[in-house]
Amino acid sequence: MENNSVRSNVTMKSLTRLLAGTALAASAFFLASCGSSSPTSNSPGTSFSFDPPVTQPTNPAAVRIAVSLSKQRLYVVEGDKVLLATPCAVGRSSTPTPTGTFPIKSKTKFRRRQGNPGRGYPMTYWMSFYSPAYGMHWGFVKPFPCTAGCIRLPLNSARKVFNLVRVGTKVQVSNSQPWDATIGAKLPVLDDTPLPNPPLSYMKSEQVFKDAEQGKMWTF
Repeated sequence: MENNSVRSNVTMKSLTRLLAGTALAASAFFLASCGSSSPTSNSPGTSFSFDPPVTQPTNPAAVRIAVSLSKQRLYVVEGDKVLLATPCAVGRSSTPTPTGTFPIKSKTKFRRRQGNPGRGYPMTYWMSFYSPAYGMHWGFVKPFPCTAGCIRLPLNSARKVFNLVRVGTKVQVSNSQPWDATIGAKLPVLDDTPLPNPPLSYMKSEQVFKDAEQGKMWTF
C-alpha cells in the first residue's frame, strides 16, 4: 500500500533510505507489496484528489464489480449500467491479481494488516475476494501494476465501493472490460508516486481511520 517503495527507477538516495533499517523504511517495504477531480479529465493527479460520482442501485442484489487489468479500471455495475468507475492499481507481473469471477468473502471497514512486515498498517475499506489474502482496499495508486495481487483504490473510491457492495457480490476480473474505451478512457490518470510516506505514528493511529471517513489522509 505505501507509496515510495517499489519504483521502476530507484535512485541511490532512495535505496540508501530503504537499507537504513529504520521503521519508516520497513513501512515502505510493506506498503509497496501489498477539491475533486473531474472523471472526464485525463490530467494527472494523485488519488486523494479523485472523488468519483456514484449512482445508487435500484436493486442492490444485482450489483457486481468488473475489473480491467490492462487498463487498471474498476467498474461497479448493475446490469449494463455503470454506477461508479474508478482508476485502480493491480498486481505486478510477478504477483498478479487472480483472474476469474469470485464473490466478496468479507468486508472490514477499518482493517489492519496482521502479519509482518507492516503489521498494524491500515488496509481501509477491505473487501476480500478469491481468498482471504486478496482484497480490494484503499492504497496508493500508480499508473502501472504495482501491488502484490490486491486491488488498490483511491480513498474516496474505496469508501463508495465498500458502501455499494455486500458479502456475496460478484467480482469479475479480466484483462479488459466493455467500458474501457468509453467511460474508462475518460477517467483521470492518477499517480501517487511523488507523495511522501506518512509517518508510522500516524499510520498506526486511530486518526488514520477517522480521516478516511472524511476522504482524507495525513496532509494529502
